[in-house]
Amino acid sequence: MKKTSLHAVVQLNASSKEWVVFVHGAGGSTATWKYQIETFKSFYNILLVDLRDHGKSKNIEPEIEKYNFDLISKDLKDLLDEHKIKKAHFITLSFGSVIMQDLSIKHPKLVASAIFAGGIFKANNLIKSFVQLARIFNLFLPYKWMYSIFSYLLMPYRTHQTSRKIYQKQAQKLTPTEYMKWVGLYGEFFKLLDRFYCQEINFPALALMGKEDYIFLNSAKSFAKNHPSVIYKEIMEAGHICNIDQAEIFNELALDFTRQHQYKETVDFPTLHAHKIKAG
Repeated sequence: MKKTSLHAVVQLNASSKEWVVFVHGAGGSTATWKYQIETFKSFYNILLVDLRDHGKSKNIEPEIEKYNFDLISKDLKDLLDEHKIKKAHFITLSFGSVIMQDLSIKHPKLVASAIFAGGIFKANNLIKSFVQLARIFNLFLPYKWMYSIFSYLLMPYRTHQTSRKIYQKQAQKLTPTEYMKWVGLYGEFFKLLDRFYCQEINFPALALMGKEDYIFLNSAKSFAKNHPSVIYKEIMEAGHICNIDQAEIFNELALDFTRQHQYKETVDFPTLHAHKIKAG
């Protein structure tokens, strides 16, 4: 049988009609959110997505030679349509925040609220240098070495050890060909950031950053400062993957934010079979 859509893990909550959709970053998977599942499934229906080539979203047909954000956003929108989700709270991480930016531009009515954890926003000199360094390393380093090196650059401290190990384990599941297709998205990357940064944000948003996320922290502060609908919060002793470094604090802040922005869902409650995710 042909596989034509993304893999996802669904947890249903019979007492709620609201959805929370979790979107991981480049090299991640549904396992990125294993410390969030128990908290959020008590209040919401939850959908955890494996992006194309990540986790169990392998060999999706038709095969695409060159990726762009139109394709990645369409993958996500098609999955939401498959599960009859017309509106949701979105919780994203790292590069997932950029995908969320594109999705919100193309489908603004989908977004009840959005949380950008380890969010990537306007490209300052540090971010541009980081991306250019990655592109140079791509020319002569195997991609698994790349992920190992950049996991330490992004998450250098002892407090980041758990998130770094999870990131490295999941990233190794990408093949070299898949990895290079995702690298190709950087052709649109800065243009998308600029477009989102300059437009009005018409949905409640939370930029939730680790205090030790030194590469992306300042751009997130600047983004929130320039958009009244965006709240900015920092988590102490947490780095780029703050939802793992300080999971309990992250869950408290994220859950409080989504519950402040409840929405009314008018569609029929979907009849889906719940699946359980392994915590490892």
